[in-house]
Amino acid sequence: MAEAAAAALVKVIFEKLADEAFKKYARSQNIHSELKQLGSTLSQIQALLNDASHKEITDESVRLWLTSLQHLAYDIDDVLDEVATEAMRRELTPESEASTSMVRKLIPICCTKFSLSHRLSPKLDRITNRLQHLEKQNPGLTVKGEKPKINTNRRNETSLPERDVVGREVETKKLLNQLLVGESSKEKFSILPIVGLGGVGKTTLARILYNDTRVKDHFELMAWVCVSDECDVFKISETIFECVATENKQFKDVNQLQIALREQFKDKRFLLVLDDVWNQNYDDWEILVRPFHSGAAGSRVIMTTRQQDLLKKIGFNHVDNLESLSHEDALSLLALHALDVDNFDSHETLKPQAKGIVKKCGGLPLALKAIGRLLRTKTEGEEWDDVLKSKIWDLENADAIVPALRLSYHDLPADLKRLFAYCSLFPKDFMFDKEELILLWIAEGYLNESTADKSPERLGHEYFEKLLSRSFFQPAPNGESFFVMHDLMNDLAAFVAGEYFLRFENQTEMAMEALAKYRHMSFMRERYVGFQKFEAFQRARSLRTLLAVYVGVEQSWNTFYISNKILVDLLPQLPLLRVLSLRRFNISEVPDAICSLNHLRYLNLSETRISKLPENVGNLYNLQTLIVFGCNCLTTLPKSFLKLKKLRHFDIGETPCLKKLPLGIGELKNLQTLPKVIVGGDNDFAITKLKGLENLHGELSIEGLHKVQIPMHAREANLSQKRLTKLKLKWGDDSQRGSLEKEVDRLKNLQTLPKVIVGGDNDFAITKLKGLENLHGELSIEGLHKVQIPMHAREANLSQKRLTKLKLKWGDDSQRGSLEKEVLAELKPHTDTLKHFEVEYYGGVEFPCWVGDPTFHQLVHVSLWGCRKCTSLPPLGQLPSLKELLIQGMDDVKVISLELSRTTDVTFPSLEILRFEDMSSWKVWSTNSEVMFPCLRELQIIECPDLIDVSLEALPSLRVLRIEGCCESVLRSLVKAASSTTKLEIKSILGLTDEVWRSVIVNFWAVEELCIRKCDEIRYLWESDAEASKVLERKRRMRITLGAISYHLLGCCI
Repeated sequence: MAEAAAAALVKVIFEKLADEAFKKYARSQNIHSELKQLGSTLSQIQALLNDASHKEITDESVRLWLTSLQHLAYDIDDVLDEVATEAMRRELTPESEASTSMVRKLIPICCTKFSLSHRLSPKLDRITNRLQHLEKQNPGLTVKGEKPKINTNRRNETSLPERDVVGREVETKKLLNQLLVGESSKEKFSILPIVGLGGVGKTTLARILYNDTRVKDHFELMAWVCVSDECDVFKISETIFECVATENKQFKDVNQLQIALREQFKDKRFLLVLDDVWNQNYDDWEILVRPFHSGAAGSRVIMTTRQQDLLKKIGFNHVDNLESLSHEDALSLLALHALDVDNFDSHETLKPQAKGIVKKCGGLPLALKAIGRLLRTKTEGEEWDDVLKSKIWDLENADAIVPALRLSYHDLPADLKRLFAYCSLFPKDFMFDKEELILLWIAEGYLNESTADKSPERLGHEYFEKLLSRSFFQPAPNGESFFVMHDLMNDLAAFVAGEYFLRFENQTEMAMEALAKYRHMSFMRERYVGFQKFEAFQRARSLRTLLAVYVGVEQSWNTFYISNKILVDLLPQLPLLRVLSLRRFNISEVPDAICSLNHLRYLNLSETRISKLPENVGNLYNLQTLIVFGCNCLTTLPKSFLKLKKLRHFDIGETPCLKKLPLGIGELKNLQTLPKVIVGGDNDFAITKLKGLENLHGELSIEGLHKVQIPMHAREANLSQKRLTKLKLKWGDDSQRGSLEKEVDRLKNLQTLPKVIVGGDNDFAITKLKGLENLHGELSIEGLHKVQIPMHAREANLSQKRLTKLKLKWGDDSQRGSLEKEVLAELKPHTDTLKHFEVEYYGGVEFPCWVGDPTFHQLVHVSLWGCRKCTSLPPLGQLPSLKELLIQGMDDVKVISLELSRTTDVTFPSLEILRFEDMSSWKVWSTNSEVMFPCLRELQIIECPDLIDVSLEALPSLRVLRIEGCCESVLRSLVKAASSTTKLEIKSILGLTDEVWRSVIVNFWAVEELCIRKCDEIRYLWESDAEASKVLERKRRMRITLGAISYHLLGCCI
């Protein structure tokens, strides 16, 4: 582990030493000979690192030697950075050189190099001596060829079912449906991926599916292969053949074997499980599956893997990761393996410790089983306490618990290991932003520009996706664009990061030598951060990273304070800082001392109260990222910006008081992020300056466009050549619309344009969308009632744009029924990417046939709003992935029945939330499908006063039922279908008397939360105290919310 970090640092050092500009400057300062000797010694040590990687796990002396090397490599890198920074300073301040030229003529040449040479030569001598000493301390290492191969083989895994499996009912049901029904495909076989981190239960789930009797009856041939890391096509094909063939046959080569395998599969429906796939080589995959194409339609391949790389190459744009067990299922699994019981009801004294153990295991079945086996001989609470507090949770001692996770780490390339270890700075449950993390990696020097054809940002994106695909990162559960690390992955990161990273929490005593070794530190952003807590860190002079982090949901009204002594007294004592984040602290002024941090690459002052930046901010020659996003008080920027030649990302979004940009920004050729530019007058920022910012991409807002007097200047901005994904153009409040607005379609690289408004003859025409070929993601088209010719809608060419969210909006008084149907028919989007579809104020009587077509297999959300002329619904029940359906204001719909399903056996196979609202004429809801709403967990029927007849089969997954502004017959009709409901909300139910209520509530046996409002005809929830007691005895908890009317419960007035 230490070898990977040391090797990465040494690699960076050699890249710096090889830089021609660096060598030229070193010669001019008479330090080139010292650097050459240093490089020579370091190369001797580098040759030993492969051997060190073999031995560091088992040999403590090697590990200690590598740790010393890593510390030394950090020091070397700091010195080289000092040289490079000084070279840049002299290049950017030639006037200071000229002012001293006359003096220099009077001084011997050797003395003109006095400052830098005198300062660095002793440092270089000490470092070289330490290197030579380290070389002499070699703990028996020799020059080796290749690094050791980590064994990830799991040949002992089989297809036979496990004795005890807990949970996974929902996942099993969903995958069984895909196995047995699935969706139509051009290929004879399709792939069902099961993806997740090591130990989460992928193989267990595959076994459940493989051994299901319905699966065995459905497939003619079945085979199970444990692939692991070797991915030998011949061996895997041979194993498959042995599983499906009746004869025992030997093959000399892959060709003969695959021909025979093709004959075995020919015209037969087969199921193949490829368990634990590590290899991500598409060529190997393509060769392996060639015989599969001879099988019958409906054949399936289940693949379990920790990585998504291969799946993306095959064509999977999105794959759901298998989640950890729920808290309750995890408790049950622990009870089963520790006590041979289903739960802790008979062992209440052990339940607190069990909950703590479940939390530490993070819901991973593999870890829970291992701990359960450990606890089998322990039945006393004190013994379980000992395990909970034991050092077994230290990753160093946890081989029995998380071997799968450590294997995943060992399988990473060295570069990815370092990037993952950096994330040890994040506390558990911390939600991090992908783009921000990549900028941090760049600032730390982990993503070097030496890769010829890739920018550090692009490289960072690729590396992030690899870590994500291998489950080191996971999407945050809140559905936003953030990511988290599983608790055990967080522990793993902290372990492999070693002694260079500190997540500073509440450590009260820090030894002097401990402080000196830390290079990277994060701390929790608390309400008050005082100086006393950090005072000792004045001695941590090697610190490179000081990162404020926060766990939880950040509320805009929360205020955080930091002692001014930290800013004024502490920061100047940390001269090697490369990363400094003071985000969201209540800072009103940035101290000038920050401008002396010459090594700084990343400075985050976002959402602070600063009104300006120090004038000397231009002295931060190495600065790559400056973030002042959300600084509402920021009014001015210093003129010294011209010197920030390395600045790549300058985020000035959401700075409403900033009305002027310094002229020098247009000269910063490396800028890639500049969310806002403000066009000024003659002596201010001119729009033509955008031409020089060739690397600008992403989001851009241009304000003050009314000040552009010459249209040719707008053309010189050259927006069409910038890879913008989001563009906002802003004129003055009283300006007239100009030609630039109408020519948005000329921005051929535009990828994000969230909203377009179709206008009249002289406004934006829908045909303009044709030219925006790269448009993808979200798109809202408003004003569709102004489209007079349906062919114009076809020219928008939506079917060729990879949209994930589409909203189509007509005027709320639109009356042109047949024309609007023709327009909507021509606006069919791309079937493979659409996930979110909304229609507002559509005036047609019915929907075109593409709405509800099952080829929209990614579609998860549909909303039909205000389509008041429609008399029927489209066949939305055919959509295989639809999770949420909202239908509102469809006044002419009277009956909902056959049109929802039409031909499918299972209607709405994935739907979880269904809401009907404001359906004034709706009277009947009946179903004809054999299986309908198998996954529906929330049903809302609101303001449907005429609905009387509801005929639904059982809704086994329903948990939330809300009925408002309807007749009591709706509630009575749903009694049997919705008996599993745990939360019932009713409001303004006409005709809901005591008698009707009692006949209803007795069937809602699972209700735990009851909310009743404006049901004036009910006087009592239960007929008697005895009946109420009987109901409540069955429930562990029940929450009741009542409106303004008083109800009697247990004989008391509430």
